[in-house]
Amino acid sequence: MAGNRRVDRRGGEASPLRLIGIAVILIGLVLVSLRLLPGSPFESSAAAKWGDAGSDANGRSGGTSTDRSARSPAPSPSPSLEPLPFVATDLSNLDIKGWYSWSVLDRRTGKIIGSKNMGETSTTASMIKAWVVADYLRRADEAGQTPSDAKLADATLIIRDSDNTRAQQFYNQVGRDASIKRLISMCKLTDSKVAPDRGWSETRLSPRDAARMGNCIATGTAAGPKWTKWLLNEMRLVRGVGDFGIRKAFPTAQRKQIAIKNGWVDRPEWQEMHINCMAIGDTWTMGVMLKYPLNLGWDYGMDKCQKITEALLRPGT
Repeated sequence: MAGNRRVDRRGGEASPLRLIGIAVILIGLVLVSLRLLPGSPFESSAAAKWGDAGSDANGRSGGTSTDRSARSPAPSPSPSLEPLPFVATDLSNLDIKGWYSWSVLDRRTGKIIGSKNMGETSTTASMIKAWVVADYLRRADEAGQTPSDAKLADATLIIRDSDNTRAQQFYNQVGRDASIKRLISMCKLTDSKVAPDRGWSETRLSPRDAARMGNCIATGTAAGPKWTKWLLNEMRLVRGVGDFGIRKAFPTAQRKQIAIKNGWVDRPEWQEMHINCMAIGDTWTMGVMLKYPLNLGWDYGMDKCQKITEALLRPGT
């Protein structure tokens, strides 16, 4: 009868639901195949790849690589630095009269240790002469000039014997206050100040900045590449009354390798003695400064500078 369509269940027309079911199954199989196919955009990120160092022969992921040649070499440990010859310690048992301060700079790392007041300043006296000579030598080289033998002989007397007259001549030649401003800028000093129109002796420097100035000389910034070695050698040859303080605390065999420039002056207007020590070693620089009653004399401060250094030296140095 028209309108009553008969379906043969043994091989006749399939129902729409059956066709949809078959299509879903086929699509599922295709997607699974694509996830397992290496290189496919549908490849599973969890599946181990052939040749992957994390898989064994059966494709199981392992905790360690079986291909030793594929391992990155272990980084070499950084060599530890030899300790400096100084150790920060309490110096109250030294019973030093007046004001004193100290600082040590590690030339390898730039780290600074020192007394709590290492940023306080005092007048430099002759300690600043090392910078004045360095400034003169560097500026001469920058101008394409070579100092005459007579000028170098004068520089030697300024460093080794602390000649004041020649120091003043050099100071005038490098611009007086302008030279100290260059010191503060070039050597990255943080505490120090120019004493306007008061001369080189009254420049204000802290022990921390004294150590920085020493490092500035040692690295070649102060005197420049041509004259640094010459200047350091002259500072190792300081003699006479100016040879006191820091390097005297070291064994005799080590002293000749330590460059120094010290300062000492009486300040009657303040009733004070000002004693300053700067030293440059292979891996360190150091500054020690003292102010104390005038009646105690120079020798008191010179001796105390050495005693402070001795107290700070690492045992066995």
